[in-house]
Amino acid sequence: MKAEEEGQTVQAIPYYGVLAVESLFNIFGVRLYEEPRYTVIDRVGSVEIRRYVPRVAATVDFTSRVLDRGDAFKLLFDYIAGANKTAGRIAMTAPVEVGGERVAMTAPVQTSGSRMMFFLPAEYTMASAPEPKNPKVKIESVPAQNVAVLRFTGLGGASWLRQRQLMSKLMRSNWRPVGDPFMFYYDAPFTVPFLRRNEAAVVVEPR
Repeated sequence: MKAEEEGQTVQAIPYYGVLAVESLFNIFGVRLYEEPRYTVIDRVGSVEIRRYVPRVAATVDFTSRVLDRGDAFKLLFDYIAGANKTAGRIAMTAPVEVGGERVAMTAPVQTSGSRMMFFLPAEYTMASAPEPKNPKVKIESVPAQNVAVLRFTGLGGASWLRQRQLMSKLMRSNWRPVGDPFMFYYDAPFTVPFLRRNEAAVVVEPR
């Protein structure tokens, strides 16, 4: 058992080494993470209308009484760091741990109401995504979507204001919001504020 644990520790070094390098760059707003694929299909002033391809995501639902945002983030990070039931091999950017597959970090993190979502790298499907060990983490298929996005920098504390601005800009456009707005966060909390990339977003459809 001790030898197995030592082996897991050795295998973990490249994974966390990559994360450390990525985090160092991210301090200055340089992002090395994979992002979900999309095409910009229209613009409404400063708002982009993007067509996202189907994606697979790990999600956690949280409430203030049971889990908060910090708890949700930790559960999702633990999942991609190996708290899953897969033992297969994947790319060097996500080395293997015995009993769990390490998954490459991606951006953005999506938050909406009481849900947080990590998108998995494009190589994963519902069939190949590692199974979470914690039942609070769910794997979901996200269909192709048209998403209206308003990008801004700085701290994300005024996200509700940016969401209102986004919805206001869409009122007289050719795009109708579907459901409630949400947030995309691309950077770590330690990123220089004026270099951060945040986005207010909402799924839309043609009017």
